[in-house]
Amino acid sequence: MRWDIKFTGSYLACLLIFLLLTSCMVGPDYVSPATETASQWLEAEDKRLNTTSTHDQNWWKTFNDPVLNQLIDRAYLDNLNIRAAGVRVLEARAQLGIAIGDIYPQNQQLTSSLSKVHLSERASQAAFSKIFDYAQTQLGLTASWEIDFWGKFRRAIESADAGFQAALADYNNALVSLTADVANAYVTIRTLEKRLSIARQNVETQKESLHIAEIRYNGGTTSERDVEQARTVLANTQASIPALEIGLRQQQNALSVLLGIPPSRMNDLLAGTAQIPSPPMQVAVGIPAELLRRRPDVRHAEWQAAAQSASIGVTKAALYPAISLTGTFGLLSTDVGSFALGDVFLWKSRTANFGPALQWNIFNYGQITNQVRVQDARLQELLVNYQNTVLTAQREVEDNLVAFLRSQERAQSLGESTAAAQRSLDLATLQYRQGITDFTTVLTAQQALLSEQDNLASTLGDISNNLVGVYRALGGGWQIREGKDVVPDSIKEQMAKRTDWGGLLSPAAQPSPDTQTPSGVSWPRW
Repeated sequence: MRWDIKFTGSYLACLLIFLLLTSCMVGPDYVSPATETASQWLEAEDKRLNTTSTHDQNWWKTFNDPVLNQLIDRAYLDNLNIRAAGVRVLEARAQLGIAIGDIYPQNQQLTSSLSKVHLSERASQAAFSKIFDYAQTQLGLTASWEIDFWGKFRRAIESADAGFQAALADYNNALVSLTADVANAYVTIRTLEKRLSIARQNVETQKESLHIAEIRYNGGTTSERDVEQARTVLANTQASIPALEIGLRQQQNALSVLLGIPPSRMNDLLAGTAQIPSPPMQVAVGIPAELLRRRPDVRHAEWQAAAQSASIGVTKAALYPAISLTGTFGLLSTDVGSFALGDVFLWKSRTANFGPALQWNIFNYGQITNQVRVQDARLQELLVNYQNTVLTAQREVEDNLVAFLRSQERAQSLGESTAAAQRSLDLATLQYRQGITDFTTVLTAQQALLSEQDNLASTLGDISNNLVGVYRALGGGWQIREGKDVVPDSIKEQMAKRTDWGGLLSPAAQPSPDTQTPSGVSWPRW
């Protein structure tokens, strides 16, 4: 129901001041949920880990690989997913502007009309007037301002501001994924190149063995079985090469997409020493509690919860009366009698209406209350999701740390077994030529060497990929955008041509990278 009450100007001024001074904020203030974090990593005692600090801003440079550095720099500039995430930041910033606008008079309309009217000669007005045809013109301004007495619009600003921060955290998280994805693809490419090289080298060695077997068979010193066994081993090794080439091409295609270019062989970008990137001797990992401010996905989860917390207040405000100030001012004139349409610009043609209004949904049959409950349930879900995100982050770090450390130990053992396999092959080949041993021993030694070499190359790649996983899990890499805009100039130029973005496209309208979380924010009281 609605009441329109008229007051004098002084009463209205006093009422407005009273409402503004006594306004309150319904709904809960956001409180960061309690989270459980370990005091140290499970592998903290390992000397290869530095838990006193975390220097992971440009972690890929610890591999000392110029090609990798170049690839990540290019991906940051040209990756399309990053560009889309940057545009979503601008979208969230515009949504914040919409929410801020509701603090001011929500409706302002400038109206004008010119109408020709014909009244029915049998209408009720005809009993009092014989004027059935006339013209009327009108100019007017209408405004309505719902006073934010219960904090509905301020809560909406809180929610939009948190949504903006969540979009920025999502952009940072996309950067974490991008840098890690590029590094993983590059390490895998170098690993496959190494495995291909090993396979091709073994093909050449096995061809020589086949040639020796054929010579000895033709000379009558050995049986045909040795020749066929040599051909079998050679064909099997040759068959492994296409599978490796398939994997290499697919990884090159994946890397091309990450760089924002069509799939290509990338010979120019990958030129250089084709070595598997080597990890540093010691890795800085910090402590688990630092994940809460380092990992963008953790901050994103909390900003989402903060936005939802404010939404409870927006919904809850509907339980209370909405107090508005409405007013109209206009000029109206007709051509009836001695009047003229041109009289509309005379001061005597003015018409005005101004006063407060109250609207209260007193009979809603529990709908609003249940809407508040729905919003509260969504908040609780997001709070639990935040806690789960923190736990998942710790698990991901622990998983990659143990894989990184244990794969190094595996590589050390494989290095020893590979060297032993090489010596075994050399001895078997020498003894076969001297007629001391049979050809099966040589073939077995060749197969063992190929297997050990391939396993060693794969494990060296695993070490580097696991270290990339550690840095990904630690939330490093998003700092690459420090001092830079979230949207490249080329896209901003396109958007500016289509739409007036005002100052929102400037870097000053976008916050700098930081580790701010909702629990450390003093919400603006707009």
